[in-house]
Amino acid sequence: MTIYVFIFFQSSFLLPKVSKLHRTGNLTSVSEFFLQGLSDDPELQPLLFTLFLSMYLVTMLGNLLIILAVTSDPHLHTPMYFFLSNLSLADIGFISTTVPKMIVNIQTHGRVISYAGCLTQMSIFILFGCMDGMLLSVMSYDRFVAICHPLHYTVIMNPHLCCFLVLVSFFGSLMDSQVHNLIMLQLTCFKDVEISNFFCDPSLLLKLACSDIFTKNIVIYFIGAIFAFLPFSGIFYSYYKILSSVLRVRSSGGRYKAFSTCGSHLAVVCLFYGTGLGVYLSSAISQSPRKDAVASVVYTVITPMLNPFIYSLRNRDFKRAFCRFLNK
Repeated sequence: MTIYVFIFFQSSFLLPKVSKLHRTGNLTSVSEFFLQGLSDDPELQPLLFTLFLSMYLVTMLGNLLIILAVTSDPHLHTPMYFFLSNLSLADIGFISTTVPKMIVNIQTHGRVISYAGCLTQMSIFILFGCMDGMLLSVMSYDRFVAICHPLHYTVIMNPHLCCFLVLVSFFGSLMDSQVHNLIMLQLTCFKDVEISNFFCDPSLLLKLACSDIFTKNIVIYFIGAIFAFLPFSGIFYSYYKILSSVLRVRSSGGRYKAFSTCGSHLAVVCLFYGTGLGVYLSSAISQSPRKDAVASVVYTVITPMLNPFIYSLRNRDFKRAFCRFLNK
């Protein structure tokens, strides 16, 4: 419900602002943008449509199954699985912000997105992307408490704290997205309307601006660094303490059990930050906008699709929950 309220507020806020800009004549040439997509080759369009539709459906199914398993099975009503279900919800929102629009564009041979639609897509994309990172940090803290303070785990990770951490993740991400949104609303003219990606990437919108964007770039990079560095530093500190605690365990069986409890989470963290860093370095080094768009597919599509498989393939609790659900 909170997400729907945010989207309604976003649309209600943007449309009057856009109308005002059109009346002042500053955006007469930018009532809409054109998304370049991944390829202009007509022969590749059916393949791209099938590929991305399949990946989207697999992502939706995998994450919905995790949410369904956690909510329906009392054995999974623990802090770890509560955070995981919220991560799955964020992944659904993350991929649903970009892929359905691209699929529709491929099917209709259209590339147009309105100015308000572009800013709304950008804001929701940043919201769920930032929330992914913050939830991964919260989940690392949960693993830290479980391994380093097992006797006090149920007391520390009580339901009130769990809900509070999820709300902090959401509203912190919401603040990040709105800061980006407010900065983009200050851009009053653009050199071009062609966005060299399949979604409204904020960095590409800034490059299209014809006004001085030095200060705006500084603010965006500063805010981005805060909301990227703080979750990552929390993850790093949690795993530093976990590693220090596990190395003090003398039995190899105890060490294996401790590492196995956080192996899936660590894999998802490496996938999330690794692909994000890869996309950033690719855009900084590559001179081809089309290659940058292809690289961003890994971060925006592949990562949300793989997360459910990473968490569930070797997880006995999920396998048992799915079996109980199917046997009902």
